[in-house]
Amino acid sequence: MPRLTQYFLRASLIYLLLGFTFGSLILLQKGIPFAPFLWALLPLHVESVLIGWMTQFAMGVAFWILPRLGPTQPRGNETWSWAAFFALNLGIWLSWIPSWNMVIPGRFLEFLALVFFAWGNWPRLYPPPWKVDRGRLEMDRGR
Repeated sequence: MPRLTQYFLRASLIYLLLGFTFGSLILLQKGIPFAPFLWALLPLHVESVLIGWMTQFAMGVAFWILPRLGPTQPRGNETWSWAAFFALNLGIWLSWIPSWNMVIPGRFLEFLALVFFAWGNWPRLYPPPWKVDRGRLEMDRGR
């Protein structure tokens, strides 16, 4: 398993733990009202579970499972995928700050992370025609 996939999956599990913790505190407050300020954790809960857990988990598994390009650099240039990892996590942390001055840049960084990830991994889905290994293609067709 590639190192970047390990980081994506570990970070997603940390966000899952945080999201479930925030959610359980909010649910406890809903059942037994004791600390009304816990409702302020709702945006953190949603951000942690939807973006932190689900998106990072999907990106990590996608990076691992997408077709390989070749024996020398099987995943191509990983720089864009690493940039996506850092931009996504920074965007989540900025979105946790309860101010529109930080939420908007956080959302923008999350969007950029998706663009970076798509840009870096698109050649693995549709390699340029001049990089297709004809021998492997004919072998896959059963010739």
